[in-house]
Amino acid sequence: MDKVKIGIIGCGNISGIYFERATRTFEILQIAACADLIRERAEAQAAAWGVPKVCTVEQMLADPEIEIVVNLTIPKAHYEVGIAALQAGKSLYGEKPLALTRAQGRELLKTAKTQGVLLGNAPDTFLGGGLQTCRKLIDDGCIGRPIAASAFMLCHGHESWHPDPEFYYQEGGGPLFDMGPYYLTALVHLIGPVKRVAGMTAITFPERTITSQPRFGTRIPVEVPTHIAGTMEFASGAIGTLITSFDVWAHQLPFIEIYGTEGSLSVPDPNSFGGPVRLRRAGAEDWQEMPLTHGYSDNSRAIGVADLAYALRSGRAHRASGEMAYHILDLIHAFHDSAHEGRHVEIESTCKRPAPLPVGLREGILKE
Repeated sequence: MDKVKIGIIGCGNISGIYFERATRTFEILQIAACADLIRERAEAQAAAWGVPKVCTVEQMLADPEIEIVVNLTIPKAHYEVGIAALQAGKSLYGEKPLALTRAQGRELLKTAKTQGVLLGNAPDTFLGGGLQTCRKLIDDGCIGRPIAASAFMLCHGHESWHPDPEFYYQEGGGPLFDMGPYYLTALVHLIGPVKRVAGMTAITFPERTITSQPRFGTRIPVEVPTHIAGTMEFASGAIGTLITSFDVWAHQLPFIEIYGTEGSLSVPDPNSFGGPVRLRRAGAEDWQEMPLTHGYSDNSRAIGVADLAYALRSGRAHRASGEMAYHILDLIHAFHDSAHEGRHVEIESTCKRPAPLPVGLREGILKE
């Protein structure tokens, strides 16, 4: 199968693992060019990974060789860069979230369809060995019918370690926009789409102080909710509980648990690719750690790009789809809308559960 040439826009913190995996792991991918507003960052990544071309965004979008644009810009730029790539006739894979607003998300979906190109989006951690093992256990009936779920992402924000954390507290930031996509995508992958939500939100600290370098001591005004608690009703009838927070110093809550008619499943961190996966069947005296049934248990970001590339070549559906990413964006806004309006919010969007990965795929190959 011919390689798919990709161009990477945005050469900041998260880009390194994309360069590494696209270069070393996934045989179908070839990085043809990279770009960044700070050209030196693009030049550094190009030198590190043998990328032949450093260019502007405009030059990349005009390059007929590049089939997929990988958009790793900050959330505020996701739509602007993404829509330009689609309008240029490129398939697009973006970092999360898909966009800042529902209207932007819908326009991305519409443009991809009009242009006859593919739209994919992070997170792709659900394609890792941990969450794929969980999916197989559920599909195999090991916990019976899923009836409920809980998900918790609680920390005290990113200003203590991130070199430039301001955007986490501006529009498009906050724990639900930042980390919620990992948790919500995992839940949709395991249980299916959501049809109704309710939420409550708070801004506990109106101002934050950066304690990381190089901006130590800088004060950040907080413009978005930093503690969000919600419930959701899945289309299947299962009921879910979700809490995301940048206001919590410490906790002992699980990442995700799925509760079924015949047992319970402890799901690993959805921001990672591996385990542990723990199962406790009805009547069992303790939890049992389950062996992983799938590969990609280490950091495999770019697996979603590779899966999209195989879809581009074969015509099959890709798993980290734009439709699912839009459903996740819709859910995020719905939790905030519910808190603001004091009511349940019916979810207009939906999506299919992405197909599970087959067992036994060779490392670096995602043909099926």
